[in-house]
Amino acid sequence: MPRSEHDVLIVGGGVAGLTLALHAADHRRVTLVRPASDDQSASRWAQGGIAAVLSPQDDFDAHVADTLVAGAGLCDERAVRFTVEQGPAAIEWLLSLGVPFTRDPDPASPYPFHLTREGGHGARRIIHAEDATGRAVLDTLMANALAHPAITIRNDLTAIGLLADALGQCRGARCLSEQGEPTELLAADTILATGGASGLYRHTTSPNPASGEGMLMAAELGAELMNLEFQQFHPTCLYDPEGAPFLISEAVRGEGGHLLNAQGERFMTALDPRAELAPRDIVARAIDAEMQRTGAPHVWLDVRHLGETAIRHHFPTIHAHCLGRGMDIAQQPIPVVPAAHYSCGGVATDLVGASTVPRLYAIGEAACTGLHGANRMASNSLLECLVFARSCASRLAEAPPPFTAPLVMKQAEGGSVDLDQVRGWRRTLREIMSHRVAIVRRDDGLEAAASELHALSAEVEKAVNEAAPSAPLASLWHALRLARLTVTAARTRRESRGLHFNPDCPHPAAHPQPSRLHVTDLE
Repeated sequence: MPRSEHDVLIVGGGVAGLTLALHAADHRRVTLVRPASDDQSASRWAQGGIAAVLSPQDDFDAHVADTLVAGAGLCDERAVRFTVEQGPAAIEWLLSLGVPFTRDPDPASPYPFHLTREGGHGARRIIHAEDATGRAVLDTLMANALAHPAITIRNDLTAIGLLADALGQCRGARCLSEQGEPTELLAADTILATGGASGLYRHTTSPNPASGEGMLMAAELGAELMNLEFQQFHPTCLYDPEGAPFLISEAVRGEGGHLLNAQGERFMTALDPRAELAPRDIVARAIDAEMQRTGAPHVWLDVRHLGETAIRHHFPTIHAHCLGRGMDIAQQPIPVVPAAHYSCGGVATDLVGASTVPRLYAIGEAACTGLHGANRMASNSLLECLVFARSCASRLAEAPPPFTAPLVMKQAEGGSVDLDQVRGWRRTLREIMSHRVAIVRRDDGLEAAASELHALSAEVEKAVNEAAPSAPLASLWHALRLARLTVTAARTRRESRGLHFNPDCPHPAAHPQPSRLHVTDLE
């Protein structure tokens, strides 16, 4: 099997992976493995912006307090304060690279760039590039990475597992070429920036979401996983069964959009004093309940009262996209439905992104830093990507000592796999998770999900043992085991908190703790 030596190996090329690459490359050589199409990165689809204390009318304590409230008692306050306090420097770095953030048209504004407000925030602190922030940031980072002499980008490989040595240290990644040929990338330090696990569900806010593959790869080496039960559903994904997923940014509600039921009536005002600006878990459950009550397949998000000029100015991408689907949002409300959007759980890490496995790091949505707790507050995710990538790079500034233990070898032999069967298994996985482990979970549904996923796992494991390595099969196998761990975490949490809502145990516990699991919990 081909094998090559690398210094810093980053798996994943969204905002977190590229930010780390650019910072680490000032001191060490970097190899970054990412999909050939960066549209697979959730970063590109991030519309709203980046939360940071930038206005003189805002302060760190306020941002910290808002995040703790949204996190419903499970945030790590040290991680929250660390992230918030590092935010302004991260934004200044992006500005120095040339990210085209939207300027404030008011010359008297205390901050030169326009700051919007989103759910859970008590102030305007979301800096954005119109309504396509992720794309603007990603394009800028990629241009800088391509120009950096110490960064090598490999978009011809797919990571299917991690390498370990006899001491349990991470030694790099096992990959497949576009032709399915295996290769090993040995590395002094390995960083996962592989995204979340929204792809475990049928309805998502991005076309090609990750399904927790990186999280499970880390767990295979012994890494601890944390808070997997807290899967965020964005309240407002465009309802269009015939089209690709498309997110309607939280900023639409932040600028005054109203949620309407099937009768055209606002319903959030009666449920929460913050109305449409309540945290996402509350809004998503409210929409889900309204759909259940009326039998409607969606609710409406109305911005007509803002006026066409304001709509075109604040939301040009959303306006144009909806027009392309035959909807003029300046003249008619937008049909919206909750969809899987963000994983608050992941690989447990410290403030420099280190996992519990030596020489293995995780950043971005693949990691669980303690920032989000039981519910992520809007636009804190890109902030987390930037802050922890920069922090991880500071740890990687000096090369570690050489390895002394031998590699653990793994054979890769077998026949071909039936890709239609793999796609069928994935559809079954998503149906189970969407039906039983979504916005509202119940004890009987979780028990059924555990049984159904166990049976599916036995079927897939047989194919894994008999087939040669395959990227689709490896992805499914990782996703399936992560789904089973997610169900275990949900069954273990005997309370309702944040994104985990179970009517069979509706009250929050007095002393909540993060959930912590290992791959051995599947046995």
